[in-house]
Amino acid sequence: MVNEIPPILEVSGVLISSEILTEKFCCDYEKCKGICCVEGDAGAPVTLDEVAGIEDSLDTVWGDLSASAQSVIDKQGVAYIDKDADLVTSIVRGKDCVFTCYDGDHCLCALEKAFRSGKTKFCKPISCALYPIREKNFGNGLIGLNYNRWAICKDAIEKGKALNLPVYKFLKEPLIRRFGNAWYDELCEVARLFEEEKD
Repeated sequence: MVNEIPPILEVSGVLISSEILTEKFCCDYEKCKGICCVEGDAGAPVTLDEVAGIEDSLDTVWGDLSASAQSVIDKQGVAYIDKDADLVTSIVRGKDCVFTCYDGDHCLCALEKAFRSGKTKFCKPISCALYPIREKNFGNGLIGLNYNRWAICKDAIEKGKALNLPVYKFLKEPLIRRFGNAWYDELCEVARLFEEEKD
């Protein structure tokens, strides 16, 4: 059986997979314990501006980083070019983000921890904040947003379904941070019309 490709919608020049409007998602941190910070085979995608923000925050978060992470940063910096030619945060042992720190058995982002404590101005890469949305730049100003499925997020899907919380509503704050309030309002209207067409 061939999987049907979800419809693609457009919001002010940004292509949106309809799954962002229809799939349910809500991080269940107590169950997953922040495992997305330490699983995977590459770091989080970052922009050059974000690398600058991370570097400005480095002295503040340095003490929260593991000795292994500090060693990696000393050798290659806070980011590197991965096998797909993307700029991503540096990782330890081929998977752990260098900015992972721990509170008991829970993984935290040292960058976000410092930001929420009022110690820095940089929160964390927008690619982390937007997950499970992944952004793709097609060039010439064309951007696409896809819903990314990852087995480690099964608890987030269950919680999202229980709360009936669509991905785009769960990610309201980072979507506004990335694209602005007016864009998000338009996204909500597109979502409303899409639901009406389905009914």
